[in-house]
Amino acid sequence: MRLRLRVFSIILTTLVLAACASPPAPPPARIPIASHDAVFPVPPALQPQIAFWQNVYAVWGRSQIALHDNRYMDLIYEVITLPGEVGEGYSADQKTYLKLRYEGLNTALRQLESKTAARAPLTPNEQALANRIQSSTGGPGAMAGASDRLRNQRGMRERFKRGLEISGRYDSVFRQVFREAGLPEDLAYLPHVESSFQNHAASSVGAVGMWQFMPATARQFMMMNTAVDERRDPVASAQGAAKYLGKAHNRLDSWPLAITSYNHGVGGMARAKSEWGDDMAAIVKNYSGKSFGFASRNFYTEFLAARNIARNPQQFFPEGLSYESPLNLDRIRLRQTVAVSTLASYYEVNSSELAALNRAWNPPAQSGRIPLPAGTMVWLPAGTMIRLAQRGAADRALVLAEPVSTARLR
Repeated sequence: MRLRLRVFSIILTTLVLAACASPPAPPPARIPIASHDAVFPVPPALQPQIAFWQNVYAVWGRSQIALHDNRYMDLIYEVITLPGEVGEGYSADQKTYLKLRYEGLNTALRQLESKTAARAPLTPNEQALANRIQSSTGGPGAMAGASDRLRNQRGMRERFKRGLEISGRYDSVFRQVFREAGLPEDLAYLPHVESSFQNHAASSVGAVGMWQFMPATARQFMMMNTAVDERRDPVASAQGAAKYLGKAHNRLDSWPLAITSYNHGVGGMARAKSEWGDDMAAIVKNYSGKSFGFASRNFYTEFLAARNIARNPQQFFPEGLSYESPLNLDRIRLRQTVAVSTLASYYEVNSSELAALNRAWNPPAQSGRIPLPAGTMVWLPAGTMIRLAQRGAADRALVLAEPVSTARLR
């Protein structure tokens, strides 16, 4: 046991010294951050956060983990590379490696805080670490509590790149949804932050789908019942997001606040506004409302970073992107309650193919145990309505549903 502890101590000491002496982290991503946008303003004080998230999304891969300060986002202590083959999760060895690096740096920071507070002399490595902290946007005051603010962030370059490619399928439709709602089209970039355009995404707290709606919010803005959960329909949930964001902006009168409310809630952002006004930078720096933590503080800057990358994909992904083809399906709205088997028969489509196209249908509806309710939006293979019209069967089909063109989503 003593030998094992001694070995661990040697490893830990080595990691502490490596952390203290490690070279500065890679510079921020390569695209300048525009600051003159009237709709989505970019306060200078938030630019370090935007640069950080650009690195996360487009520079650091999933094999890289940044050890950084969770308040002063330009304070990146080091970017470590995980050993071995890297997958979506961590192997046991990778977890151990990350834990040692994190704990080693945390120990070094705690010792530095203690010695600084006591005005004790610092070693060269400790002085180098102190200089790095004090040269951040936090200044000399960043020394206090630095160990408590230590955080690790895994790179997402591969995931974000895949999200960009998937967005080719939905971008024009999402933009149309927001345009017809009278909202800024660039809100179509929000799924890059929420889910990387992964429609199967599900959070640990119950948010589901590409737009990551919680159940209580979803019931206000889309269909959600035992038969259908429109959170899993990208277009229906985009329409729900447009309704939510429009309502949030009407109350908050600020797009930075409305976007942040997508994470923190309209009521929470209304309280933040009552204390700090429309100044998003001041809110991020000073607001201490309940549950306004790291995720909420960073949500708007994550959106700005994702937007900047999506607007300049060739600069961040010079190797090229394979965008998916735009969405091309027929869409109908049920006029009455209908079983999936009846729907398949009327529209001459296999039931399993219908279920594959309509991920919003819950298992009881897919299996035929319960019908789809009136008002349900249904995706059909492209050209279904034209084919039925050519065969003279369109009138019979219209008894069940009205067509909704993907060109005009009503």
